[in-house]
Amino acid sequence: MKKIYDIDKLDREILEILMKDAKIPYTDIAKRLIVSAGTIHVRMKRMERLGIVKGATLILDPAKIGYDMTAFVGIYLIKGSVYKEVIDEVDNIPEIVEAHYTTGEYSIFVKVICKNTDHLREVINEKLQPVDGVSRTETIISLGESIKKQMPIF
Repeated sequence: MKKIYDIDKLDREILEILMKDAKIPYTDIAKRLIVSAGTIHVRMKRMERLGIVKGATLILDPAKIGYDMTAFVGIYLIKGSVYKEVIDEVDNIPEIVEAHYTTGEYSIFVKVICKNTDHLREVINEKLQPVDGVSRTETIISLGESIKKQMPIF
């Protein structure tokens, strides 16, 4: 079981600022919160070491670089025990940007970003379905992303 860490008010305030703009300098955060830049640095290093913060990520708009289609694919496995082998292979498919081990209808639910329907068909038919352990797939095409946000810090 993963350990849950208590974070104080200052940690939460730092994270809230960085979640809105990860590029903001620690000196600017320090000025806003009326603490030293060193304090911000130490707090961030501690949260990184504890695994609370897992780094910063550059977020691209896939549509602006020609990847205009998002789909979600439910993956049925031949048996649950092949999960590890299947997920290792799925991780090697660059168009699959998220994978979740799920309960219910599918064993694995993935998010796929492609250029168009032909590209999606290629990913599913030539890369995903041939993976040993995959029984079948079911695809849901996204018509648009309405909400995308970070988990709020209470």
